[in-house]
Amino acid sequence: MVDQSKNNDDKNRFLYPRARYHGDFKPENLAFNANLQEFAQRVSYICGLETNGKITTEEAYLEIKRLWQRLKQSKKALIDTPKPPPPDLPEDDSSDDQD
Repeated sequence: MVDQSKNNDDKNRFLYPRARYHGDFKPENLAFNANLQEFAQRVSYICGLETNGKITTEEAYLEIKRLWQRLKQSKKALIDTPKPPPPDLPEDDSSDDQD
């Protein structure tokens, strides 16, 4: 049973490779990077299917266009939308009470 799990992990790493993120570390940047890597991987598969005659050129184009629109929406939601300012919190006076 453990061998099957290891085989699935190896297969998933092969089919869905992920590169490390080296940019400015913010959760939204990390999420967009994951979306960008998924986009690139799917485009690669679509190109392979089209090249081998499994789907038509038009089908490949439309699918890549659909993926591109999803990536643009992801960028708009994660990167381009300004973040709200942090809430104003009361000052912590607990250090004065410690004496």
